[in-house]
Amino acid sequence: MKLILRLAALCYVTIFISCSKPAPVQTGVEKSKTYEELEALFKEWRAFHAPVMVDSIPDYSAASMKKQQDELKQWQARLMNFDTTGWSIYQQVDWYLVWAEMNSLDFDHRVRQPWANDPGYYVWFFTSQPDVPEREGPNVYGMIEMNLYPSPLPESVAKEVAARLRKTGALYKQAKVNLTGNGKDMWNLGIRSIKEQSEELEGFANTVSAQYPDLAAAAREAKSASDEFAQWLTEQAPSKTGPSGIGKENYDWYLKNVHLVPLTWEGERLILERELYRAHSGLRLAEHRNRKLPKLQKKTDAEAYRKMLTDGVKEFLAFLEKDEMMTIKPYMEAPMMAQIRPFVKNDGIRGFFDEVDYRDPMPMRAHMYHWMEKEREKVEPVQSSIRRVPLLDNIFDGRAEGFATAMEELIMNEGMLANRPRATELIYIMLAQRCARGLGGLYQHANEMSFDEATKYASKWVPWGLMPADGGTIQHEEHFYLQQPAYGSSYVVGKVQLDQLIAEYARQREGKFELKEFMDRFTTSGIIPMSLLYWEMTGDKSMLQRAVGK
Repeated sequence: MKLILRLAALCYVTIFISCSKPAPVQTGVEKSKTYEELEALFKEWRAFHAPVMVDSIPDYSAASMKKQQDELKQWQARLMNFDTTGWSIYQQVDWYLVWAEMNSLDFDHRVRQPWANDPGYYVWFFTSQPDVPEREGPNVYGMIEMNLYPSPLPESVAKEVAARLRKTGALYKQAKVNLTGNGKDMWNLGIRSIKEQSEELEGFANTVSAQYPDLAAAAREAKSASDEFAQWLTEQAPSKTGPSGIGKENYDWYLKNVHLVPLTWEGERLILERELYRAHSGLRLAEHRNRKLPKLQKKTDAEAYRKMLTDGVKEFLAFLEKDEMMTIKPYMEAPMMAQIRPFVKNDGIRGFFDEVDYRDPMPMRAHMYHWMEKEREKVEPVQSSIRRVPLLDNIFDGRAEGFATAMEELIMNEGMLANRPRATELIYIMLAQRCARGLGGLYQHANEMSFDEATKYASKWVPWGLMPADGGTIQHEEHFYLQQPAYGSSYVVGKVQLDQLIAEYARQREGKFELKEFMDRFTTSGIIPMSLLYWEMTGDKSMLQRAVGK
């Protein structure tokens, strides 16, 4: 079931770098040599990765997690027992994908331990749909994701969801034992997440009460359990006094061995700072260039807003096709149109991305390429069974978020904004806010800034006052980056890695580089770490080697 594949995210493994050495391969055991054996191992691995389910809830008890951690060494040994001699680069890349997932589970057991440190990990119910292959952040296994169910709900599904909702109290009974962490920010932010879940459950109950009264009752029972859990967390909060970041050394290991990024905490900081300053400089030059033009005004009525965004989708896709930037297929329009949100009257500051979208449609249409990719995953899945399912633990972030961020400047540089020069200002503002957000996440993990300091820092560096420190965008993003190391920087670092890939790919074809051929090959290769795509598309393994050392 799709849900089971999606629900297994969050944990990790080590193979050959300092803190955790690989389990020795048994002598006399014949090496695994075929790619088909790797595919079989991967299927078994995903089953092992999931925690044991006891009475329909995941078992994150200390004993269960210790058992999983101990058994993980056997999986590492099995993977290291592969002889990939003679394999294609494509197949070797898949071996590294499995390796990264194992490293991730190892890291969770050694360092992050979200089941023990993060109350927000236990959010059990979601109605929103993520714009990347799998829901962002560490999430409890078995969570209820309503977006994965058909709509409207069939009666059989309503009964299933009701039964799962009624497990909420048992989950939180276990969580009270599991949660032993001392991270002050992580604990307090988790309380907010659980309270927000309560609000979502109440809203859901109201929408289904007429058709499925028992489902509504189950949702309200889950809300009561959520409220009681939030109260317990609040009572414990005064005792939580420690830092919540993982520290620079752990961050460096995680970045290289899980996300396969050949940088350190310090290297990412330098890149994000450089891009932040470039974004501000580019914005001020654009403002000067456009100084005699009318400033962008936010749409103030629903009809004008809807027309602007609907026309924007069509213009965006038409340009990509006419410019021969990439192959555009008929199925790509519907998911883009589906992301046009209803008009909401507001005389103040909306969420950051609404502030952009209410002014001009193009910058966010570029980033919403995410939704075209999600549709492609369904319509044209990749050949590899290993790449066909989302990578665990957001290992896809540099490719997914980095490319969506890169698209914003790519369309600008390709001339899509020639007839809307003021929109270039929004492109630079969007880059600046991602740099500022990412830096806030880095400083939190270095334990150089608290959560509140990080939100204020990020807000300060977003032009036009579009992202207030107490606003929902930065409040939730900085919490998420604290939960999921490396994600906050992935937007910008992934974009820079794409620049590097384009540079080498074009250098190898000097005078014969075709943008459409490059983009089509890149976008259909799977949503995997950029260092692996660099190797696969150029034959140059150096980016990966700088990360993992082999």
